[in-house]
Amino acid sequence: MGMGMASETDICNLALTRIGHSQITSLSEGTKAADLCTLHYPLARDIMLRDHHWNFAIQRSTLALLVTTPNHEFAYQHALPADCLKVIRTDLDDIAGGIEYGYPYSTGAPYKIEGRYLLSDEDTVRLEYVARVTDTAQFDTLFVDCLAQRLAAELAMPLADNASLAKTMWDMYAAKIRDARSVNAQEGTPREFVDATGWLTARL
Repeated sequence: MGMGMASETDICNLALTRIGHSQITSLSEGTKAADLCTLHYPLARDIMLRDHHWNFAIQRSTLALLVTTPNHEFAYQHALPADCLKVIRTDLDDIAGGIEYGYPYSTGAPYKIEGRYLLSDEDTVRLEYVARVTDTAQFDTLFVDCLAQRLAAELAMPLADNASLAKTMWDMYAAKIRDARSVNAQEGTPREFVDATGWLTARL
C-alpha cells in the first residue's frame, strides 16, 4: 500500500471540505477554522494511533534500564520510549497458549506499566509498541482518510453548528475505520494470533 503524502494542512482541508467549509492556507493563519484544526488535530491523530495497531506506526525497542528501582513488587524499572503511545507486547508476556497483548491481566503478571515506566524482574526487556508518528509522509493513505474523517466529525458542530451533519460524519468515520482496520490487518499476521516462537528463542 502506498504511503500518504498529505501535509497536516492538507488533512485538515480534507476534513473541512467534507463538512462544506472553505479550505485554509495554513494552520497558523489565525482563522477560526485554522485554530480549531490546530486544537483538534494532534489529539485526533494520537487517538487514532492508539486505537488500532497501524502497521506504519509499530516500532520495536530494547528498553533502557534505570538506576532507580521500584519501591516494591518488581526488581527493575525501565523507561518507555519517548514516542510510545501504547504497548503492544513485550518478550515478558505470558506465552502459555500464545502471547497476551498489551497489559497482562493474569495474576503474577511479569510486568506492569506505570506512567512512562515498565516495571519487571528482568534487567532487559524488548518491546513492540505503537509510536506517536507525527511525520505525515509516513502515514498510510487509509489512515489519512480516516483521520480527515474523524476531524470532520469533530469540527462539524463548532464550524457548521449542524448536529445532523456531525452524526453523519461520525457514522462515516465508523465505516471508514472498520474498512481500514480490515485492510491493515491483512498486510501482516493479525496481532492476536502472532507466533511467539521468535520471542521465545530470543530469550533462551
